[in-house]
Amino acid sequence: MATLRASRAWTRRQFLVRSASSLAIASLAKPSISRAADRPQIAGGIQSGDVSHGSAVIWARADRPARMLVECSTVESFKTIIASASGDALPDADLTSKLLLTDLPPGQDIFYRVRFDDIATGLAGESRIGHFRTAPAAGQSISFLWSGDTAGQGWGIDTARGGYRSYRTMLDNRPDFFIHSGDHIYADCPIPSELKLPNGETWRNVVTEEKSEVAHTLAQFRGNYKYNHLDEHFRAFHAEVPMFAQWDDHEVTNDWSPIGSYDDAGYEDDGTPRLVARARRAFFDFMPIRDIGARKGRVYRKIAYGPLLDVFMVDMRSYRDESWNKGDDHRGWILGAEQLAWLKREFVASRATWKVIAADLPIGLISLDAVALGDGLPDRREHEIADMLSSIKRAGIRNVVWLTADMHYTAAHYYDPNKARFQDFEPFWEFVSGPLHAGSWGPGELDDTFGPVAMYQQGCSAAQGENLAPCFGLQFFGRVDIDGRSGVMTVTLKDVDNRDLWSVDIVPQPQGRPAVVAQHS
Repeated sequence: MATLRASRAWTRRQFLVRSASSLAIASLAKPSISRAADRPQIAGGIQSGDVSHGSAVIWARADRPARMLVECSTVESFKTIIASASGDALPDADLTSKLLLTDLPPGQDIFYRVRFDDIATGLAGESRIGHFRTAPAAGQSISFLWSGDTAGQGWGIDTARGGYRSYRTMLDNRPDFFIHSGDHIYADCPIPSELKLPNGETWRNVVTEEKSEVAHTLAQFRGNYKYNHLDEHFRAFHAEVPMFAQWDDHEVTNDWSPIGSYDDAGYEDDGTPRLVARARRAFFDFMPIRDIGARKGRVYRKIAYGPLLDVFMVDMRSYRDESWNKGDDHRGWILGAEQLAWLKREFVASRATWKVIAADLPIGLISLDAVALGDGLPDRREHEIADMLSSIKRAGIRNVVWLTADMHYTAAHYYDPNKARFQDFEPFWEFVSGPLHAGSWGPGELDDTFGPVAMYQQGCSAAQGENLAPCFGLQFFGRVDIDGRSGVMTVTLKDVDNRDLWSVDIVPQPQGRPAVVAQHS
């Protein structure tokens, strides 16, 4: 019932009509200087996202109905304003607002200033400054990070242990952008006040009512995102680094798929479980993702980041079936026919040197929830991956790299057709890195269908067990550097203390297999 009330919240017109009489009364006894409490505040942090050659999305949340104003400049003093936009933050979107800025100069550091003005009183609120860098022109280098899995398994914000330390470390890397590979939240994992650690110490969480139980209502899903904004390192990172947002299972519930993901709330008219619909709405409310509009709730998209890089953000959750069992004639799906066809078209159309597939799951680690189901020729969901890999080979597309998180450890996988049961593809790399702030696990078992070889992996040992707390240091992210002149891609796996664990240089190839220049442990 709380969700239904929230979805029928006031519109901007209703606020303007209802506020007219309030303004008239307030004008009779309006103080000459308003108190800070009278002015709109930014609730949580500010974010930018989906930055490309000349555009970016800016996101913020107000503490009351307000109008968001954004100004951009190439200098931090804001002496010259090169772009501005405004939009409403209303209860229907939980007071969040997103604006798409266009016609920005390429390859530039852009400073943006966010302010909320009170809709009812017109009072101007506080300003906050953020930063992003637009996609580069030819000859400019690129640096970006990726990881996933935030606030999982009950490991929330323990301020005495540094909070979300990975975000502070990632900010120290000063990347051009960050790919969050999914599990921004763990809607199915409540945050308790305390958890016992294996060394006898106590982990003490910051707690909120909305994170005290498994999310079912829209308010609870939204509360999961608001919880992350309580961390100072999270806020500081997102104010300075644009995010390319992906979603995975825990944005809804563990291992969810369109079939079977429901609760007592039932289904929408189009057959979508209301649980998924609420989760999807909260995701789009709180993520700085542009409206790609092709279909309701679509997450998959391509982000063109200059002549060196296209990033393909895929969705391996929304279109999957329940093909967990091997051995019958059904060819399962994990991308869906429409997304798979889109990927093939976009690969052919891409003129970027590097094609990065940002996936929410690895394709060669055995898991009932993922792609690989066990050794052998392609079966079930593996058919779609085999189809895509073959089409990439036939089209002569080179320099394809897969990035993902999800597994709660870090690894580098090299896929070699000479070691695979299915061999109709060119060799490629897949890199796994995470979690950002969640329980850590040990490395998983590889499936020989596409011939992955673990060139490096690190996670929990058997002696450490599983679901190891973030304070034990097994929190990971990856860094990618692309040289503006040579086009060489360097991938480095890193930990929460900013240590380089392993690295590889990959030379871009006009044809044939990618050549490895060097690996560094």
